[in-house]
Amino acid sequence: MLRIAVITASAALAASAVLAVIGLITAPRPDAFCLDEPGSFPALGIDGWRGEQLENAATIVRTARELGFERDGQIIGVMAAMGESSLRNIDYGDWETSGVTNPDGSRTSSIGLFQQQAWWGTVEQRMDPATAASLFFTRLGRIPDWQRMPPSHAIHSVQINSDREHYARFADDAAAVVDSLSGACRAE
Repeated sequence: MLRIAVITASAALAASAVLAVIGLITAPRPDAFCLDEPGSFPALGIDGWRGEQLENAATIVRTARELGFERDGQIIGVMAAMGESSLRNIDYGDWETSGVTNPDGSRTSSIGLFQQQAWWGTVEQRMDPATAASLFFTRLGRIPDWQRMPPSHAIHSVQINSDREHYARFADDAAAVVDSLSGACRAE
């Protein structure tokens, strides 16, 4: 009889633990996070983007807002960086990874979140996420009617990628990240 009680109690404890884990996994999470509070970003990420990637996305969104770009522009900026560097501030580019050259045959010099070449600015400017984002948005703002273009085409007009559809696959993820990073921040 004692043996049955121990087995039953052990099974009940195991079932409780499983239910607790399921509860944690399926518990509602806030839909939006303050972009100025990286510690509030979900550890599991947003649509597969996490940690440093979300911090870089937050910098892009913040810079876009400071320059007067609304949600559509913010999404375009995040899409561009997703397509160029997977939202990582990398110090190498297409030449180093794939041997890609410029149309004139010279080596590319792409670095940073937006994989900007030397003619975009200094190494320091291109490797600083906020400055690189500002450079991107300044050029985007100069494109006539960029708001009416498909987002990937608007990015292509700025980045001059070989495939103007390259960025389209990042649209849903970028929208999810931008929307998730648009939560209210605590007043200080």
